[in-house]
Amino acid sequence: MTSGLRLIAAAVLMGTALAAVGHAAAQPYPSRPVRIIVPFPAGGPTDVQSRILAEKLSQRWQQQVIVDDRPGGNTIIGAVAVAKAVPDGYTLLMAIDSTLVMNQYLYATLPYDPLKDFAPITRVVRGTSILATDTATGPATIKELVERARAKPGTLSFGAGTITTQLAGEMFKQQLGLNIITVPFKGSAPSVQALLAHDVSFIVDGLAPSVPHIKSGAFRALAITGGHHVAALPGVPTLAEAADLPGFDIATWQGLMAPAGTPAAAIAILHDELGRVLALPEVTDKLATFGLTADPSKTPDEFAGFIRAEAERWAKVIPTAGIHLD
Repeated sequence: MTSGLRLIAAAVLMGTALAAVGHAAAQPYPSRPVRIIVPFPAGGPTDVQSRILAEKLSQRWQQQVIVDDRPGGNTIIGAVAVAKAVPDGYTLLMAIDSTLVMNQYLYATLPYDPLKDFAPITRVVRGTSILATDTATGPATIKELVERARAKPGTLSFGAGTITTQLAGEMFKQQLGLNIITVPFKGSAPSVQALLAHDVSFIVDGLAPSVPHIKSGAFRALAITGGHHVAALPGVPTLAEAADLPGFDIATWQGLMAPAGTPAAAIAILHDELGRVLALPEVTDKLATFGLTADPSKTPDEFAGFIRAEAERWAKVIPTAGIHLD
């Protein structure tokens, strides 16, 4: 082949390649598999919830949506993986409240910036925690619990299985000026077991792990930490009502994030599609079995504002409680 023909052939190949790139760029989102990184082990509530949503999105898009579990470091490992990912909408993070809010106050240095490194898409679900005691020896009401704590400062203790439930207990103590010992556990299971063994006076923990013991009569639910009553526990007041703490509303929540710089068009599609999926009755019913309620944001900007407001709230509570994780 002559040099002229080689140049022509090269030009044709280059044109073909550029056309392919342009065609790929013009394809509607998503045009290939989407990966949702979950910063928890497989089988946990966040993993299961993410798989429920991934299945529905896959059906709607006729495109595979993969759940990729990256546990470790109080969600830091998964968060960093997404923060460093290509911002094209194909790598997402199912973040929890501590990922985007609490971690920045719990660690002296954090390898990601929760506000600058991610693009909010939508809040996905909210859950609530409960304050529960054992039925045999524990107080029957929040009022009685507070009276015991004030009568004998430093003698009561509470267990918490997550950083969020621990902070809910800390805020309860701070707002009422109570001297109660905090006992953190690595998960809800050991926290629940501690109350069964009478090793702590009460627990602040997720709804799902405690409900079986409440139904059996072993535990008594004294209050809900969130601002709304829970259908699974009729008659149980909110902590705001039971302890006369107006505005006390601590709910766990999860939200979908993309790397900063992800195209606005992809963010909009993801937001709208998640909203449709979260409105499906079969999805809300499955989420309810984990004590979760679908809670999509109206817009990505609303979700961003919610994250900033949560960060401002916890900026005071965590330093006062003196909690550090490094």
